[in-house]
Amino acid sequence: MAKNEIAEQKASTALALMSDLEQDAGAGFDGMTQDDYALPFLRLLTSTSPEVGEVDGALPGMILNSVTGDLHDGKKGITVVPCAYVRQYIEWAPRGQGSGAPVHIYPATSDILSQTHKEPGDNKDYLDNGNYIENTANYYVMLINREGVPEPALITMKSTQLKKSRKWNSMMQSVKLQGKNGLFTPPIYSQMYQLTTVSESNDKGKWFGWEIQRIGDVANADIFHAAKSFAQSVGAGDVKVKHDGETGAPGNGPAPF
Repeated sequence: MAKNEIAEQKASTALALMSDLEQDAGAGFDGMTQDDYALPFLRLLTSTSPEVGEVDGALPGMILNSVTGDLHDGKKGITVVPCAYVRQYIEWAPRGQGSGAPVHIYPATSDILSQTHKEPGDNKDYLDNGNYIENTANYYVMLINREGVPEPALITMKSTQLKKSRKWNSMMQSVKLQGKNGLFTPPIYSQMYQLTTVSESNDKGKWFGWEIQRIGDVANADIFHAAKSFAQSVGAGDVKVKHDGETGAPGNGPAPF
């Protein structure tokens, strides 16, 4: 059989298989709900991250997908489409105590900080029970993977990174488009951003932080609609986040991050 005939047969088989796959789209997932999925966190690795030294290629300053284990070069960064923003106050037990999960999560409208105090030499906000509160900015995003496919994920910013969070929020709010009735602010999921990592330090130590740059409008309709759908799911409360001491609470690890 000639090479071109073999190639034609392979192509025909691939098309037939693709047709079957498309016809059976979603089969087998019927019994799964949001509680059965883990929303990936996109985490900055530090010198004390458990993956550094244990996972091949993992280095401080890289960005880790907590579910897939994919590592991204911090200097090259990742491309994301922000879909929703939620700020919360998260109560944690002191490091080494408790389950490693949040003790309680308070909405941004809570007055919980009025019930906290500072300890000498420590910038954390402590409750009288010994737990502490972290002001946490949550960004629900679509990560554009290496194949150009959008994947839902979560980025949390707290402590020193809250300044970056406010800068990003201002950057998103400043985007204006010309409509038939004049200038308007488009939805946040209409824009793409490049997130890289930079080395930072203060008198408590060194760490890596986020650097954010706007790329421009989302030009791909599939990505736009996927981002919009994710935003609507977050708004409806359908997206469940399982914070823990590793992926969701860098504050449980070394300060000052």
